[in-house]
Amino acid sequence: MIADGGELAELSAQTMEALNKVLPPHWSHGNPIDILGDADPQRYAQALEIVAKDPNSDGLLVTLTPQAMTDPTETATRLQTFARTPGKPVLASWMGGKDVVAGEAILNQANIPTFGFPDTAARIFNLMWRYAYNLRGIYETPTLVEAAVQGAPDRARVQQLIADARKSGRTLLTEFESKQVLAAYGIPTVPMRIATSENEAVQCADAIGYPVVLKLHSQTITHKTDVGGVKLNLPDADAVRRAYRAIESAASAVREAPRHGDKIFLGVAVQPMIDLDGYELIVGSSIDAQFGPVLLFGGGGQLVEVFGDRSLALPPLNSTLARRMMEQTKIHKALKGVRGRSPVDLGALAQLLVQFSLLVVEQRWIKEIDINPLLAAPCPNPSPPDGGEPRGGRIIALDARMVLHEPGLEEDQLPKLAIRPYPTQYASEWTSKDGMRVTIRPIRPEDEPLIVKFHATLSEESVYMRYFHVIGYNQRVAHQRLTRICFIDYDREIALVVDRKDPQSGEHSILAVGRLNKLHMAPEAEFAILVSDAYQRHGFGGELLRRLVQIGRDEKLQRITANILNGNIAMQRMARNTGFELKLVGSEINAEMDLSKS
Repeated sequence: MIADGGELAELSAQTMEALNKVLPPHWSHGNPIDILGDADPQRYAQALEIVAKDPNSDGLLVTLTPQAMTDPTETATRLQTFARTPGKPVLASWMGGKDVVAGEAILNQANIPTFGFPDTAARIFNLMWRYAYNLRGIYETPTLVEAAVQGAPDRARVQQLIADARKSGRTLLTEFESKQVLAAYGIPTVPMRIATSENEAVQCADAIGYPVVLKLHSQTITHKTDVGGVKLNLPDADAVRRAYRAIESAASAVREAPRHGDKIFLGVAVQPMIDLDGYELIVGSSIDAQFGPVLLFGGGGQLVEVFGDRSLALPPLNSTLARRMMEQTKIHKALKGVRGRSPVDLGALAQLLVQFSLLVVEQRWIKEIDINPLLAAPCPNPSPPDGGEPRGGRIIALDARMVLHEPGLEEDQLPKLAIRPYPTQYASEWTSKDGMRVTIRPIRPEDEPLIVKFHATLSEESVYMRYFHVIGYNQRVAHQRLTRICFIDYDREIALVVDRKDPQSGEHSILAVGRLNKLHMAPEAEFAILVSDAYQRHGFGGELLRRLVQIGRDEKLQRITANILNGNIAMQRMARNTGFELKLVGSEINAEMDLSKS
């Protein structure tokens, strides 16, 4: 179990006390719980009943080995009542071959799976836990990252940097350029200045303040440390001059290698020496032949390849998926605080990963990115792991490397993303006919709390007109249902929401929802619209339908349809005004628009 990443649960004090009352004095007094070889069925049942209530465990494994006083069949009978332990699977390993067949049958009939050996059962439990863990990560409602709300990245600046590099025939951005890209997406970087002579290097160092770091400024060298292109902790001007000459000399030696061009040494980058007691991390992205861009997170530094502590994920990330990515590494335990050290601001780190994934999604000309090291220093007052403003500590990119795709590649040949990112092109502001300013945008997983409030504003009539039958409020806002509404695959459906921000309180509310569901294996889709009762007849429904039709055209659909109740006159009028043809089919109205003719 431990080899597969599992852990033995630590028994609580209450569990230990309860077990002491029912078990012999010489029981193991720890986990695994050895109730001794003479255990009868009642002792098994008592021990299992106690440990099932322990809050520290995620599951239970009962192991029986037939001995002189063991009754495998009766023990199995006594354990049947624990088959439905809430939130905790019960597994059993009945060892003994044909002597325990009857007991295994009893357990299996009670839906308690049995295994011939305990290690097999432990491995299966680990797989079960990992499956549930991954599902929770996908469908747990994330928190909207503040950076995504407060300001958009400087995309124009990044696109210009990349265009300039490609125009000059380069596939490697300099560290200076790479850090400008990171800064444009809100990722903190060390300030740096470029110097092309010893005197300039000293002037830069004087302006920054000692101690400083000098790094080789090059358009062809990717790993500067490997060629002696990094000099740390330079205390004064003389040290800066010596370091400059040493880096220039090292670059001259590299120039002899035939695979390097003339632009090896373009001077040095001068930056302050960051002396923080923190952890060196790596954040990166590269291209997988099947999945396209893949994200990487883990322990960084010069020994990153030696330790291999890393986790992988597919972009784009939200706050929940970023936390999951961090949790899958060994260094995560240290980041939470160990041996008296304060924890790193995990909320700020998750926010950085979300921003980094946005960079990877939007700037598809970038083939590879390495931020190594990304320094994460502990802070006394970290923000919650699901986001928020950092309150101390520091997370900063000390070095960065970016490689572009080959110059001859066309844009339509760039690797496709495995998961379609949030379609920002379908978001824009709009003013209703009575002057209300709103944002109409695709729905996000983070909208689940707003959708819950939205459903509270609907009358039974509105619900009936939308769903063709009445659905109770509690059923409509159940998390299992809303995951299908908010956590959507934008490649299969698009849901637009009318988002209004209250000018006084700043709180957001959803006033209407429009949805375009693509049909499987066909260039067709169905639309549906639902407007809050208080905001009907404000033009929101008509604007949503107009935009859904345009999205259908953009997505190369050939037909859009909808079924409308015969009594839903408002929806029929809206569809007709948008250009749909209406036909009475039984007790319903069929609305259809042929996009292939327009």
